[in-house]
Amino acid sequence: MTVVAVSEHPGRRWDDLVRFWEEMEWPEGSKVEIPEGIVTVSPAPGLQHNVIAERMQRLLYSVIPQDWEIFQTQAIAVPARSGMLIPDLLVYPDRESRESDTHLPAALAELVVEVTSAYNARRDRIDKLAAYAIADVPLYLLADRWAPDGPTVTLFGEPRGDVYRPLDSVKFGEPIKLPAPFDLVIDTAEFPDS
Repeated sequence: MTVVAVSEHPGRRWDDLVRFWEEMEWPEGSKVEIPEGIVTVSPAPGLQHNVIAERMQRLLYSVIPQDWEIFQTQAIAVPARSGMLIPDLLVYPDRESRESDTHLPAALAELVVEVTSAYNARRDRIDKLAAYAIADVPLYLLADRWAPDGPTVTLFGEPRGDVYRPLDSVKFGEPIKLPAPFDLVIDTAEFPDS
């Protein structure tokens, strides 16, 4: 992962940060995010990472309303944290009017899913957890292949400020249930753990 210093001025305006993110030419295939006002450039995720995201996406399609969407590469804005994040999966109600062609407001998401990679596990566990909570995203599902005690899936909900309440946590191989509006059991035995 590469970190790009955007500005030495802590008061840099959100619009300037977004414009910088939109207008720069980034390496093809990379994932460019802005957690906490600092641009990060990560390599494309690996095969096992994508398999987990794809399996969850397939299950989610079976329970979401027709007018909702699931994105794998859609940026969402969290201005309160100077953040432009790209979750591995984003469940988003379809909205006719979109303010931007490059990003959506995180506050309208119903669920974000992150699958950790070796280089971003800490960011998914701490930085993104706080950002999604402050954006008031109702549910955050973290598939942590690099958890200290072994691969784990944790569901967070009930955001307050920049904190979520852990609703459930299971080891890979055990089922985890998403509450309404999903009412979905995800069998994590289907996830590769390495």
